[in-house]
Amino acid sequence: MADYRNPAGRFGTTASRTDADIDQGLRSYMLRVYNYMAIALALTGVAALGTFSLAVQDGQLTQLGVVLYTSPLKWVVMLAPLAMVFFLSFRINSMSVGAAQLAFWVYSGMVGISLSTIFLVYTQQSITQTFFVTAAAFGALSLYGYTTKRDLSAMGSFLIMGVFGLIIASLVNLFLQSSALQFAISAIGVLVFAGLTAYDTQKIKSMYDYVAHDETMMGRTAIMGALSLYLDFLNMFLFLLQFLGNRN
Repeated sequence: MADYRNPAGRFGTTASRTDADIDQGLRSYMLRVYNYMAIALALTGVAALGTFSLAVQDGQLTQLGVVLYTSPLKWVVMLAPLAMVFFLSFRINSMSVGAAQLAFWVYSGMVGISLSTIFLVYTQQSITQTFFVTAAAFGALSLYGYTTKRDLSAMGSFLIMGVFGLIIASLVNLFLQSSALQFAISAIGVLVFAGLTAYDTQKIKSMYDYVAHDETMMGRTAIMGALSLYLDFLNMFLFLLQFLGNRN
């Protein structure tokens, strides 16, 4: 017989099931974001190491290395990822999820080719060590952003302004070549992107409620979320490398 005597209990059960569905959906959504990010980082690493292996052999630049690292083509290699990330950011809403994924993978590979130069500057052992240090710090910061009840929006606005400040300071230091200013940029850069990791994680989590009803929109949002975390990880890694990396 149906129980009509306890409507509150019946509605409570329904609400609990709904909450459980949301929690399960959120976990799947966040897992998708992290998987996209991990694949992109793996592609970047493979592209960087593969390009360096082809460009430098027995301590000398090959013909490919000369073209990539010393010819005017080096500017194309450096700036192409920037153009690609703007393209993905502005066009993703008109792209299918599959096309957006492909663009993200292509972008991460282009970044890897551009970053192959770090193997000319730092030892592979110190690069590997810095990567794992970054991974541990990123994991802790992202977990904080996911679990904290504190609203990080105000901090995020401040950190985004910090990114623009870092860009301006880096451009200025291209002319000044100040080691003290470079040290300050690196230290501030680590702090800024550490904070952005927590902020972006919370923002990605909060977006789930708005896109959960639309699988296509959720797929696009997951890719853009993965791109944000990918950039946070990559920039934190590069700034830490200036502290922890042993130069060749």
